[in-house]
Amino acid sequence: MSQPEKVSVLTLRRMKAEQRKITMITCYDATFARLVDATGIDVVLVGDSVGMVVQGHPNTLPVTVDQMIYHGQAVARGMKRAHVVVDMPFMSYHVSVQQAVETAGRLVKEGMAEAVKLEGGRERLQAIEAITRAQIPVMGHLGLTPQSVHAFGGFKVQGKRDDEARRIVEDARAIEEAGAYSLVLEGIPMELAAEITEQVRIPTIGIGAGVHCDGQVLVLYDLLGMDDSFRPKFVKRYAQLGAQVRQAVDAYVEEVRGGVFPDDDQSFHREAARRVKMRQASR
Repeated sequence: MSQPEKVSVLTLRRMKAEQRKITMITCYDATFARLVDATGIDVVLVGDSVGMVVQGHPNTLPVTVDQMIYHGQAVARGMKRAHVVVDMPFMSYHVSVQQAVETAGRLVKEGMAEAVKLEGGRERLQAIEAITRAQIPVMGHLGLTPQSVHAFGGFKVQGKRDDEARRIVEDARAIEEAGAYSLVLEGIPMELAAEITEQVRIPTIGIGAGVHCDGQVLVLYDLLGMDDSFRPKFVKRYAQLGAQVRQAVDAYVEEVRGGVFPDDDQSFHREAARRVKMRQASR
C-alpha cells in the first residue's frame, strides 16, 4: 500500500491557487493525531491552546517552549500525511530576533515541527524574516491573538473599527512580504477576512473569521464537544463526546461497584484451572 502524499507548504500554496479549501485541526497528542490524520486533514496545529484545553489555565500565557516540544513530538509521531505546525509560546520570540530563531530551531529539531506559528503583525516582521532565512516556514497569526489577551482586555473580536481593520490588512500584507507562507485570521469580521484573503497570495486559515478564508481551523476538543461549558460563537460541535465519556465512566463505576466487571472474559487463569474449564465446556 503506497504512502499518502505528505502535505507541505507547497501543497497549501497550490490549494489556494486552485481554490481548494484547506482543513486544519488543533490537537496535542499521538492518539488524536493518528485519528485525524486518517481522515485526510491537511494541517495539524500543535497549539499553545494546550495551556487552556489540557492544562486548565485561563489563557495560553503559562505555556513553555519545552511543553510545546513535548506535545509537538507526540503529535508528529502520529502523523503520516498532514502538515505539522507548532506554536511558538508567549515570550519565546518577543525578546530578540535571535531568541525567535533559536526557539523556532528548537521546535523543528526537538519538537519535530515542519513549520512554526507566531502571533502579531508589523512588530514581528524581523522575526519572521530571520526565521524564514533559517529555512524554517512561518505561519502568521492576526486578529484576536490570544497571547495579547491582557493588552486586548480579554478575548475580544478585533478589526470592527475602520482603523483596526486597516491595520490588520496592512499587517497581513507585511507578513506575506516578510516571508510567511500562510496566515491564521482569528476573531475578525468575515468581511475583513474576505478582503485580506483576496489581497494576499498566501493561504488564510480562519477561526471565527467567516467562510471566505482559504481554510478553517478548530480545536479538536471543541468540535468533538468535550467541554459543555465552552461555547464560543465560532465553534460548531460535530459530536458530543463529553456526554459520552461521562456515560461510559458512569457505567464502569457501576459495574465495578456491583462486581460485574471484570467478568471471566477479562480475567486470566492458572493453567490447571484453564484445563478444568475447557473440559467442562466440552461436555
